[in-house]
Amino acid sequence: MNKTLILVVEDDKSVQNLMVTTLKAHEYRYLTAMSGETAILETSSHNPDIILLDLGLPDMDGVDVIRKIRTWSDTPIIVISARSEDADKVEALDAGADDYLTKPFSVEELLARLRVTERRLAASQNEQKKDAVFMNGSLRVDYSAGCAYLEDEELHLTPIEYKLLCLLCRNVGKVLTHTFITQKIWGHSWDNDVASLRVFMATLRKKLEKNSESVQYIQTHVGIGYRMVKV
Repeated sequence: MNKTLILVVEDDKSVQNLMVTTLKAHEYRYLTAMSGETAILETSSHNPDIILLDLGLPDMDGVDVIRKIRTWSDTPIIVISARSEDADKVEALDAGADDYLTKPFSVEELLARLRVTERRLAASQNEQKKDAVFMNGSLRVDYSAGCAYLEDEELHLTPIEYKLLCLLCRNVGKVLTHTFITQKIWGHSWDNDVASLRVFMATLRKKLEKNSESVQYIQTHVGIGYRMVKV
């Protein structure tokens, strides 16, 4: 039996049955939910390893479910939706989704996305075990607690800002390209991702550099990407 626990959030019974049958066949453990409220309850109660989330739920939009879950959990969320417009994908990813699969989808593609997410989880857990706390000047990132501090004051970061900060910290001193960052944060690289990245990086920098005399932690390389400066 696969140890990975997957929450399937889908109100279309035929699609839910397809996903559940696929998970059973590959020995995944699973839970199901047919509404947003149930999905939130199941996530808080059972702490699944991965969430497969439909956006068109009967009680609330799936994007709102993502936002609510992201207020306390960084569980990987793979959106599975019939919405195929780039704007819908960007909205879901900006809200905190990790991946986006468009309906109709193949069983093979679903399993491939799950395997990629599992590898990311395993890599993240190994990295956290190796180095639980990152220190750089007055900046401290506690990976195990999922918190960041500046001069011992906790920084209130959005999930995407925290992911960006961790990515920069784990590659301190290296210039990370826009494509590399967007691939790591959203799993792919679109023009819209780069535009979103600039917005998130600007808000993160404001929180790290509260006044003109603050240490510059993030250096912009115009047209290339960003670098975490070793203080």
